[in-house]
Amino acid sequence: MGQVNTQVAEKQQQSQKPSVEQSGFLNNFFQLSRRGSSVTQEVRGGVVTFITMAYILILNPAILSANTEGTDITIAAIATGTAFVAGILSVLMGIFANFPMAMAAGMGLNALVAFNLGLGLGLTYQEAMGLVFWEGVLILFLVLTGFREAVFRAVPRQLRSAISVGIGLFIAFVGLVNAGIVRPGGTPVQLGVNGSLIGWPALVFVIGLVSIVILYSRKVKGAILIGITIATIAALVVQAIAKIPAVAEETPGGWMSTIPQLQGSPVQLPSFGTLFQIDFFGAFSKLGILPVLLVIFSLMLADFFDTMGTMVAVGSEGKLLDEQGFPERSRAILVIDSLGAIFGGLGGVSSNTAYVESSAGVGEGARTGLASVVTGSLFLVAMFFAPLAALVPAEAASTALVFVGFLMMTQVTEIKWTDVEYAIPAFLTIAMMPFAYSITAGIGAGFVFYTVIQVSRGKAKFIHPVMWAVSAMFVVYFALGPIQAVIGG
Repeated sequence: MGQVNTQVAEKQQQSQKPSVEQSGFLNNFFQLSRRGSSVTQEVRGGVVTFITMAYILILNPAILSANTEGTDITIAAIATGTAFVAGILSVLMGIFANFPMAMAAGMGLNALVAFNLGLGLGLTYQEAMGLVFWEGVLILFLVLTGFREAVFRAVPRQLRSAISVGIGLFIAFVGLVNAGIVRPGGTPVQLGVNGSLIGWPALVFVIGLVSIVILYSRKVKGAILIGITIATIAALVVQAIAKIPAVAEETPGGWMSTIPQLQGSPVQLPSFGTLFQIDFFGAFSKLGILPVLLVIFSLMLADFFDTMGTMVAVGSEGKLLDEQGFPERSRAILVIDSLGAIFGGLGGVSSNTAYVESSAGVGEGARTGLASVVTGSLFLVAMFFAPLAALVPAEAASTALVFVGFLMMTQVTEIKWTDVEYAIPAFLTIAMMPFAYSITAGIGAGFVFYTVIQVSRGKAKFIHPVMWAVSAMFVVYFALGPIQAVIGG
């Protein structure tokens, strides 16, 4: 009888022990149990984030290659460098910040580097990367002195909610544009071509989005990843049968970017031709100190606030913010992000920044830095399997962006729309992000009008000093073109 009781007690003790998955090193290091997550959730979320970000492996080389004339830098080398730097930074974000937010070359920032600095100001590829590096050094200094975090904490919570909502609309718009569902036309933008969806690629997008909506509404785990997979399989089948070309004037129903077909070997050795392609001081002697400082300032502002908004958006989606609306390790997050510009300049692939597409992974259950480690690892693997990474067309990956836009939009209820002190700045923040195609422009509009309204209502003394400083910086940012013209003249 005593032996039976002992066996029963042992079984009860075994049943009370946590699973191997929840009691090992990963659980302890990334605090999986405390955040209500698991290794499976984190892997799934990390994979989804990678899939929604993988387009940068194609778009960044396409943009930066515009300024490679006279160099030996190839598109393949830029693609490899893009994957390498994104992989390293995403892993660092996961390990040191324990936050499910991945990093890669920033869209908009790369265009600024290639076209404004390169083709516009006449800087070489290496000189432009030098300015990216110094911008990163400046932001890192502001983080280490606490200024960047002070800015973040000075922003009223309702404005931070507006930033999340605005980013949701922004990424939904990005997804619709990338998939060709919304395009330029007779009006600034229109539905498809002449107000109608045409072509098999559009159908692939619809199949993916409908699949995600149905699966999510039925509370199926992994709905976003399954939907992307379904859309990708549909794209491969369509391409194998119909042989659809890329979109062009004569083929408006073609694929928007990636053609889902495998050409050649799925494995290739990476080329690191962009690493250390940098000239630290060439721009100073070519342009002069004051113009260079203004350029660095514009780069900094474009990079400075995007992460703040992205950090809040990702944290809100995963319920990872504290009572004041900040992530646990906000200082570590901002330090790693500031390294993005430094590493991006040294790696020759433009400034890297936190990606709001990480919200797609959070929507799939990611709650810790383990998801970022997974995403970063996939970027590093992608250096060798670039042809496979290119199989997922924008029409498939963009479905996740559109759906996550809906998830982030739900935070609009946290804004007091009857209080003009917050409602008007919140509205401008939300509206300007998709309409100006810029997260920074939206945040700037909200900050400036919040300050203006407070002053007009006799509440200037309640405005945080940092808000005064940042609003003034944004005024300069919005007028940077005329300022540069006056200086240049």
